[in-house]
Amino acid sequence: MYDRAQLAALESVVARGSFEAAARDLHLTPSAVSQRVRALENATGAVLVRRTRPCTATSAGEHLVRLARQVRELESDTDAELHQRDAPPTLAIAANADSVSTWFVDALRSAGDATDAGFDVRVDDENHTAALLRSGAVMGAVTTTGEPVQGCRSVPIGSLRYRAVASPDLAITDLASLSVAPRARFHATDDIPDRLVARATTRALTGRLHTVGAGDGYLAAIRAGLGWGAIPELLAAEHLATGALVEVAGGRHLDVPLHWQHWRIASTALVALTDAVVATARTQLVRTRTRR
Repeated sequence: MYDRAQLAALESVVARGSFEAAARDLHLTPSAVSQRVRALENATGAVLVRRTRPCTATSAGEHLVRLARQVRELESDTDAELHQRDAPPTLAIAANADSVSTWFVDALRSAGDATDAGFDVRVDDENHTAALLRSGAVMGAVTTTGEPVQGCRSVPIGSLRYRAVASPDLAITDLASLSVAPRARFHATDDIPDRLVARATTRALTGRLHTVGAGDGYLAAIRAGLGWGAIPELLAAEHLATGALVEVAGGRHLDVPLHWQHWRIASTALVALTDAVVATARTQLVRTRTRR
């Protein structure tokens, strides 16, 4: 059994980035915080904190930071049930921008009807949200990673379907004109537009490339004619219906499978959120095909 005071010291150092900041957070001296972390390192036989600026957790340290936050969440959940505490708990969760812009907020609203918990939503790339779980920064995450993070449960929830679209003003009439037209992506590692169009043509994409790293801004850039791009079908539907956008990849689409991963703890609020995420995804995402 790990010492809770030592776990709290480790968590604070990693969260605040230094022993001095952790000392202020815990109302201790930096020496006392250092002694608690060192005692925990001696007990585990592993270095838990990189003494850099800012301080970061080692791989072993990440496991214990996650444990510290899980214990704190369970204590908070139990305290709320026993004493009907006025201040509700807060669930830190992560999701990609496209999910937040389409279906995920509906899941949060549904969960809000079943729990008094607040939600702290971290928006990150769907390929990176699992790392936030691994570090203990969040309790649940929408991710493309199906392999469960240690200490977590992974649930396939369906696929987010993408369409290649553009403003009619770009006059993209066929795949040849598409390959030389300017295109927009959401961030530097966003390969969804390229992967989608690769389903329709083997032509190299030689047009100018723009990066617009904001959810609403990305859609606005496409609508303004800055370039063609790939957006979720859930978001594209109304713009296609009004003619504000047109499809440019011959009707091809790309389905990106998503998973909901969450800590394996008996938290009433987390169970309510998980139920809401799975139920909402079932009605709004494309059913993921399973291989046989």
